[in-house]
Amino acid sequence: MQLGSLSPTPVVALDHISFSYDSGQHWVLDDLSLTIEAGQRICLIGANGSGKSTLARIIAGLITPDRGQVNLLGHPVFDEEGPRSDQYRMARRGIGAVFQNPDDQIVTTVVEDDLAFGPENLGLDHATIGHRIVYGLDAVAMGEHRLDNPTRLSGGQQQRIAIAGMLAMSPQMLVLDEPTAMLDADAQSEVMAVLDSLQGQGTTIVLVTHKPSETLQADRIVTVEHGRLTNIANPYRPGGKAGKSQTHSPAYGPAARHDADGSLHAGAFAHAGDGLQPASASKPADHSPDLAGKGHLQAGQSPAVGQEPAIQVSHVTMSYSREDQPTLYDLSLRVARGETVALMGPNGSGKSTLARLLAALAWPDQGSISVEGISLAKPSKQDRRNLRQHVGFVMQHPERQLFAETVAQDVAYGPRNQKLDPAEVNSRVTRALAALHIEDLADRSPFSLSGGQQRLVAIAGVIACRPSLLILDEPTAGLDTMASRRIYELIELLHLQGTTIVLITHSAEEARLLADRTICLPGHDQQADGQGAGKPAEPATAAASTPQVSSYIGSMDPRVKTLGFLALMFSFFAISTPLQLGLSLVLVLGICAAARTSPVKLLVSTRVLVLLFVIMSALNLFLDHSGHILLALGPLSISSGGVQTAVIYAARLMLAIMLGALLMETTTPTQLTDAFGSLLTPFKALGLHGQELALVMSLAFRFLPTLGQEARSIIDAQSARGGSIETGSPAARLRALGAIIVPVFAGAIRHADNLSLALDARCYEQGIHRTHWRIMRVRPSDAVFVIIVAAYILALLGLKMAL
Repeated sequence: MQLGSLSPTPVVALDHISFSYDSGQHWVLDDLSLTIEAGQRICLIGANGSGKSTLARIIAGLITPDRGQVNLLGHPVFDEEGPRSDQYRMARRGIGAVFQNPDDQIVTTVVEDDLAFGPENLGLDHATIGHRIVYGLDAVAMGEHRLDNPTRLSGGQQQRIAIAGMLAMSPQMLVLDEPTAMLDADAQSEVMAVLDSLQGQGTTIVLVTHKPSETLQADRIVTVEHGRLTNIANPYRPGGKAGKSQTHSPAYGPAARHDADGSLHAGAFAHAGDGLQPASASKPADHSPDLAGKGHLQAGQSPAVGQEPAIQVSHVTMSYSREDQPTLYDLSLRVARGETVALMGPNGSGKSTLARLLAALAWPDQGSISVEGISLAKPSKQDRRNLRQHVGFVMQHPERQLFAETVAQDVAYGPRNQKLDPAEVNSRVTRALAALHIEDLADRSPFSLSGGQQRLVAIAGVIACRPSLLILDEPTAGLDTMASRRIYELIELLHLQGTTIVLITHSAEEARLLADRTICLPGHDQQADGQGAGKPAEPATAAASTPQVSSYIGSMDPRVKTLGFLALMFSFFAISTPLQLGLSLVLVLGICAAARTSPVKLLVSTRVLVLLFVIMSALNLFLDHSGHILLALGPLSISSGGVQTAVIYAARLMLAIMLGALLMETTTPTQLTDAFGSLLTPFKALGLHGQELALVMSLAFRFLPTLGQEARSIIDAQSARGGSIETGSPAARLRALGAIIVPVFAGAIRHADNLSLALDARCYEQGIHRTHWRIMRVRPSDAVFVIIVAAYILALLGLKMAL
C-alpha cells in the first residue's frame, strides 16, 4: 500500500520497492512505498534488523533497490529499466547522509580537510568552502578541533565531525542513521538543535532513531517492521493535537522496574520455554539464569556490597603519546564488590580509556589500579590470566569484538578458553543467547548482522564467561526499545546475583534506573560520588598530531618540500667519505632546526628501522678489508676501511630515515596527496589519472591505521575473553594471531564498502572538476630551499670529484 502524502512534487517517492542482500532469498525491504514532502522531518523507527538503515540508504541515493521505482529530489533515479547513473549523480548533489559508524565516513586526517572534501567535489570557490567549514564546525561545537586528526578523536567527537561534513555541503535533504547514538547529552541537544534550524530553513530531514525524544519534532513517524511499513503517524506535540494512534508503537523505557516492595517485574526473561525466569519474591530464584556464576538472591533483597573494593583506582594519569594532553589526569575512584556504577562524562573525557585500563588492555602512565585484588600497574602474564577469569568487557564498537564464523562459535570462545567441557560450553552459549532473545541468530555470520544485533552478540559472548566484574561501554547504543529492555533486565539480574558492574553511558535516565551511583569524569560540573578526579584535562585528542605549520619547513609548499626531501634522500646514497658525511649531517641538523624538531625525537620515532639498518651496515665490518687490520678473529678480520664503510653506510641510511620522518612530521597526509596529484597533472595528457591516484594515496593514509586499529581491537577482544594471543605460549599465540586474519579481511571489505558509500555521499566522481581548499603556492622562501638543496648536491659532487 501507498503510505504518505500524494503531493505532485515530493522530494522522495518510493513506489513498491524491494531490496535483498542475497539475490532474493531474503527480502530486507518488501514491496515498500513511501513519499516525503519537502521540508518535512520523517523519523524511521523499528526493531534492529527491520530494514531501517537499508531504507535510509535508498532514500539517500547510496544504494539501488532490486525492483520498484525511486524518485529523489525530482530525479527519476530508478525504474523498471534499472538505475539511471546520471540522475543519481544529480540527485546526490542535494542529499547529505550520516552513517551509523562515523569512522567509515571520515576520509582525511585533518578535520577541516574532511569538511572541505564535499564542497571541493561540488566545485565551490575557496571563500565559500571556508565559510562552510566554519559553519559546520560551529554547528556541532567542534571549532577547537579544526586542525586535529579525526581518527584520534573519540567516537562521539567523530560523529559530530561526520555531521559537520554533511552540513558543509548544505544539502536539500539530510538523511541521518542514529547520529546521536554515541553522543553525550549536551551533544545530542546540539545536534537536534541543528536539525531544528535546518528544517526551519527548509531542509528535509530523514532520521533513523530509537530515541523517543528525537521523534517529538517529527512531522511523521514511520514504523518499519520486517521490511514493510506497518504504520505512518503524526506524533503528539505539546500545545497541539495528538497524532493518529500509532500501531506497533514501542513502549519506550526499561521494563525492568521495581514495585514499591522492590520486586523485579518479569520482563524479557519471562518467555515460555527458555528456562530463564527472573527472581520472584514468592519463591527462591532457582530458575533464574546463573549468568554470573554466583548464588542467587530473592527479589526484593539487595546484594551484599562488600567492603573490599572490586576496583581501586588511585591517582591515575593516562595519555596516548608524549605529545598528547592526558586523557585521564590524577583520577581516583573506588567501586565496591556487587555495586553497579554508572560512568558518565562528555565525549572525549576518557570513559572508554578507563574501561580499557580496568580490563588490562592498556596501562596508566602514573598511578595504580587494582581490580579484583590484582594489581594492574605492570601485570604479569599470570596476573592477566587470572584477571580474565573475573572481568568481562563489552567494547564500544561491537563489530570490532566479533571474529568467529558463526554467532554460536563467537559466544563459545570465552567458555572454551576457560577449559570447560563441551556440554557446559554449549549450555552457556544457549543460556547467553536466550537471555538476549537472539537464539535465532546462532548459525548466522556475525558480520552479516545489523549493528544492534552485533551489539547483542558481543554482550552474549561476554556474559557466557560469567564474570564477577562486568564492564559495559555504551551497551544500548543503537539498540531498539525491546533490545534495550533486555539489556536493562540483564543488568538488574546480574546485579541481584552480586556481579559488580561498570556501566558507561550518556543517558542520565539509564544511570538513574540501573546504577547505585554515578561517577562523572571531568567535563561535568560536579561528580555524583564526590570523588575528585584532579583538574579537568583536555581530551587526549586535543593535540592530535597537527603538523608544525609555524616552522619554516612546516609552512613550505608541499610540492617543493616533497621533491626537495626526496632529492636529498637519494643524494645521501652517494656519500662515500667522512667529509661528505659531515656536510650532510650539518644540512640535516639545519633542516631539523628550521622545522623546530629535535633530531633525537626523529631517531626515537624511527628506532626500529634505525636499528635494522645499523645491523645491516655492520656487516661491512667483515666484508670490507681495505686499510690496515684492526682486529683478527680467526678467519674474520676487521679493518679500518671496513669500520669507515660501516659507519658511513649506517649514517647515510639514518640521515635518509630522519628526513623521511621529518617530511611526515611536518606535512599532513592531505598535503602530501595534494602535492602528489599536482605533480602528476602534466602526465594527464598521457592518460594518467593523477587526481584519482592522489585520492587512493589519501585513503591509504587514512584507512591503513584504521585496519591496524581493527586488528588491535580483535586482539583485545580475544584477550579479554581469555584468548591465548595475549598470554599463551609462542606457538599458541601464533595460532591465535592467525585467527584474526579472517575478521580483519572481513573488516577491510566492510570498510571498503562503506567507504564507497561515503565517497558517493560526498559527491566524489572520477574525472570531475574539483576545487581545492588548500591552495598551493610557491613562495620566495620555497625558492631559498630549492637553492640550498641544489647547492648541497653540487657540493657533494664537488667533494667526490676532488677526491
